[in-house]
Amino acid sequence: MESWNHSLKVEAIHGERFAMREQARAHVFEHIEVDYNRNRLHSTLGYLSPEQFEKANAA
Repeated sequence: MESWNHSLKVEAIHGERFAMREQARAHVFEHIEVDYNRNRLHSTLGYLSPEQFEKANAA
């Protein structure tokens, strides 16, 4: 979990400035849902991202 928190801070938050807490929440949500969950490599999928796995197994 600590490694994931570090990755989130480095990839999504470091250097960003947010005027309101809601902006920060939206930014973190978008990073997790769009970037992390869709592009992260999964060992159970043969080290493919979910999108790559779907494309490879759609045919």
